[in-house]
Amino acid sequence: MAKIILLTDLTEEYGRSLMRGITVYAHEHGPWIFCRMPESFKDAYGIKGVCKWAKEWGADGIIGRIRTEEEADYIRRSGIPLIAQDFKERFANTPNITGAYYDTGKMAAEYFLKNGYSNFAFYGFKNIVWSRERAEGYEGTVKKQGYSVHYFEHHKTIAQELWYYKPSPLSKWLTSLPKPVALMACDDNLGQQITEACKLTGIRIPEELAVLGVDNDEMICNISDPPLSSIGLDVEKGGYEAAALMDKMIKHKEKKWDDIVVRPTQITTRQSTDIYAANDAYVLMALKFIHQNIHSNLHVADVLKQVPLSRRALETRFQKITGYPLYKYIYHLRIEKISQQLLETGKTIFEIATETGFDNSKNLSRLFKEVKGCTPSDYRKKHLI
Repeated sequence: MAKIILLTDLTEEYGRSLMRGITVYAHEHGPWIFCRMPESFKDAYGIKGVCKWAKEWGADGIIGRIRTEEEADYIRRSGIPLIAQDFKERFANTPNITGAYYDTGKMAAEYFLKNGYSNFAFYGFKNIVWSRERAEGYEGTVKKQGYSVHYFEHHKTIAQELWYYKPSPLSKWLTSLPKPVALMACDDNLGQQITEACKLTGIRIPEELAVLGVDNDEMICNISDPPLSSIGLDVEKGGYEAAALMDKMIKHKEKKWDDIVVRPTQITTRQSTDIYAANDAYVLMALKFIHQNIHSNLHVADVLKQVPLSRRALETRFQKITGYPLYKYIYHLRIEKISQQLLETGKTIFEIATETGFDNSKNLSRLFKEVKGCTPSDYRKKHLI
């Protein structure tokens, strides 16, 4: 029976999802006993106090948030197996629970580009790996389309302060941005800071500024006004994989490992991004019609009936703004909606195919693989436990 100390912050969705994945593995392969050690204990007694308590309790391993390389080294020297969430940077000699951060930024940029944006901004932390690499993925993707990114980046964590409810450098920066602008926040907490700061300045969301967070923490996203769109992550799977690695470290004294990589899954659109930024009125008409009717068996001919342009004229304008031909934009958007159903519902592939206008699940699988690189069933296995 393994005894595991958890140093994860369960007040955040990331920590709760990680814990869900760990407990699924423990129920399948345990039983395991968990000690949820609060941050306040580590703050009061230091990492030496944590290790002393762990040895007295007979802990077999520690999973959770470690702040420094020195703390990780001390735990390793104590002989207790450790898997650490990367906090500021990835740890050098410890298995990390980390993320495909660059890919997350890339997903955000592609989402905004498809909706016709040409002004981009990023709000995050310059010296923290998960924020910095999300910014790199975001900027790298929009640069390929000839655009640049406006930055507001902190040099230290100030998330507990309430300064953003008052006039501040952040509100001045938001006012200075060209509009309409697509803004990626490095996580949902900072995304909500943006929605609050916009109230002070009178910036309309999403008409003037569309904001997208990361983590899809439903409590934060829905307490935001307007509700915050966000990128979901396969954190539960990461927790399951972390528990499996810890099991090997305990039973087989595993010395070699690969980091646990949490990947972005899909974007949940809420009111904070529910708009399209094309300057071309005809392209805007097309985008609105496509998004409003994407759940039906939509074809290019249906879009053309809504826009008083020839097919060639609309195609030229549409591709210039979104980077996609009309037909490709439609089926890419359909696949994104299907991806969301695969991860958020228990519907069969056949049921999803029928509801989204496909003749059969084979046609859905062929198109899905073309866009995502794998079949719908493999996509589910890839991101869910």
